[in-house]
Amino acid sequence: MAALDAQKPESTQPPLWTKNFILIMLVNLFVFLSFQMLLPTMPLYVEKLGGTEDIVGLVTGVFTITAVGLRPFAGRALDTQGRKRVYFLGVSIIILSILGYSLVPTIIMLFIFRMLHGIGWGLGSTATGTIATDIIPKTRLGEGMGFYGLTTVVSMAVAPALGLQVVSLWGFSYLFYISGALAVLGVIVALFIKYQLVNFKTGQGVLSEQENPTRPALLEKSAYKPTLIIFFVTLTYGSVVTFIALYAAEFNIANIGIFFTVYALTLFLARPTFGKIADRKGFGYSLIPGLIFVALTMVILFLAQNLFYFIVAAICYGIGFGAVQPSLQAMAVYKVPPYRRGAANGTFMSGFDLGIGIGSMLWGFVAKYTDYHTMYLLAVIPVFIAFFLYLYLGKEAQLKKVNL
Repeated sequence: MAALDAQKPESTQPPLWTKNFILIMLVNLFVFLSFQMLLPTMPLYVEKLGGTEDIVGLVTGVFTITAVGLRPFAGRALDTQGRKRVYFLGVSIIILSILGYSLVPTIIMLFIFRMLHGIGWGLGSTATGTIATDIIPKTRLGEGMGFYGLTTVVSMAVAPALGLQVVSLWGFSYLFYISGALAVLGVIVALFIKYQLVNFKTGQGVLSEQENPTRPALLEKSAYKPTLIIFFVTLTYGSVVTFIALYAAEFNIANIGIFFTVYALTLFLARPTFGKIADRKGFGYSLIPGLIFVALTMVILFLAQNLFYFIVAAICYGIGFGAVQPSLQAMAVYKVPPYRRGAANGTFMSGFDLGIGIGSMLWGFVAKYTDYHTMYLLAVIPVFIAFFLYLYLGKEAQLKKVNL
């Protein structure tokens, strides 16, 4: 196929399952458990405070837009100040903001704490992704990012349903306390990681100071292409994570947590499978079928009539996102030297978050003035844009054979 880029794996593969790799997976697991508990419950919290659909989208959007604004600076800080310092600062802010949600009396105060949470998330999640790419051998980057992402998958399988159940049984205050405690566990585990010393002046595998810029760029140019593609893909993600619970309520589906559970279980199988395919045959062999399944998900949600449709949509979205996201992130960092991995991850995650943030706000206004069926049908459009961007951009880079 035209846009499939090939890669040749080495005959002898370096080890993947090291102590540091397991630890960073645990760190990511705890932080994402904390984060995912709030995804389906935050819209309900906004409604409790008197917000409408467009306000729900804005509350979600302000979080992700703030994270996007921080990610390029987080990437530079990771390359110049070190991975450990940035991670601990980010997670500390996350913990404070989550605990602050329990004190929120108004929508305005919620906006403030969501912005603070976005700052922490921009720092902390960019750091964990960069630490993971430091640890994973380059020849197993697609596979490693696939397995690393399984921690996100597990959190998706457990946290949304758990969050909804906690709210149902004990209320929102307990939800925020539990979410904050999980983030604290992430900090504790992170203390035992041996961090690679990589920055643009000192560190392993870095050029001399004279050969490097005195002030590294905020964004990494080689990551622009996968960043642009993931932006359009995550426009659809914003519609799913923000409005799926409200959409399901129209069909009298009380706890849509099963959607996230099925989605996560499918991701659990899809991510490492497509990661290996990307390493051995080329990124296109995972990206193209992945984009097709994402588009199919939006069509199924448009046609939804009962729980069965939501379950089928969850399976399709798990396959699609499990194929697309790790491959694009591996592409973003594949060609960059160690001292620019922070910038590359920051660039890529900016596109990821920007898509979710803009999508949440955009689909909120669409839903307000049309309905959820129409919203999900229109969400097919950005998937087609991502597909054609990949084919077009592939003429330059993805057609080239990359030897590891």
